[in-house]
Amino acid sequence: MKVVILDGYSVTQEDLSWQDLQTTGVELTVYERTSPSETVARSQGAEAVLTNKVMMTAEVIAALPHLRYIGVLATGYNVVDCEAAREHGVVVTNIPAYSTASVAQLVFAHLLNVTNQIAHYAAANHQNKEHTSQWTSSPDFTWADTPLTELAGKTFGIYGLGAIGSAVARIAVAMGMKVLAVTSKMPEELPAGVEKSEWDTLLERSDVLSLHCPLTPATRAMINKETLARMKPTAILINTGRGPLVDEPAVASALHEGRLAAFCADVLSTEPPAVNNPLLTAPRCFLTPHIAWATHEARQRLIHIAISNLQAFAAGEPINVVNR
Repeated sequence: MKVVILDGYSVTQEDLSWQDLQTTGVELTVYERTSPSETVARSQGAEAVLTNKVMMTAEVIAALPHLRYIGVLATGYNVVDCEAAREHGVVVTNIPAYSTASVAQLVFAHLLNVTNQIAHYAAANHQNKEHTSQWTSSPDFTWADTPLTELAGKTFGIYGLGAIGSAVARIAVAMGMKVLAVTSKMPEELPAGVEKSEWDTLLERSDVLSLHCPLTPATRAMINKETLARMKPTAILINTGRGPLVDEPAVASALHEGRLAAFCADVLSTEPPAVNNPLLTAPRCFLTPHIAWATHEARQRLIHIAISNLQAFAAGEPINVVNR
């Protein structure tokens, strides 16, 4: 089987490889990155194409008569026109639940950075030729110039209680927080310590609000001027789901006007962001460059699942199919 990987570097980076896929006997070509204008030419003759973020549009799929399989190297599969793939007899698979622990971990890395100001204090107390540690000149054994917040007893709101949302909920419960969740699950299906909530209640009561839902017409810009107005001005908003869940100019305005304590995000509406994205200059805005999924362990799992998906397809029993 001829297999092409269109943007392999985002998964392997500098510490992993596609060697295990090469040993399965496939004829493998790996491109680190592929532009839209290169997609068809590089995919010609391939029976299977693997892509992370390279778009497989209806036009691209129609131009590839040998194509029988598209493996999305991510959980979200909006980079593929699944209907067009179905019409051409092309199976599309994704990689479910490979990064659950890693994403949940980053949620709390962001939250603890805000409540305990880790980055701020580490920078203030790093000493070099140009900078003297603030701590060394303190008249006391301690030194602090920001408020510090204890999370125990605070209310943690979660929108979406899938694998990642549930993992986040368990951590929040373990930290002594009261956890509310908007979810389609029945109350008896929720993790211990989690209470089912309505959206309006979640907005009004959450000290921390974390988004863990798919991007749909109903959830696009679910955080906007109106919903922000219902939140506590002391609330911390976290988005590790999808960038367009948030109206970015509205969040930036809320931060500038003191109507939101902090915004933490690992995803933006356009990635990489435009230089004029208002969140890049907003106060108390903490952005990481879409790295929640990218721990060594999560990327290793992704590769293993991608290979298993391809092997199952080759054996005539495809798994993790998203376009049945």
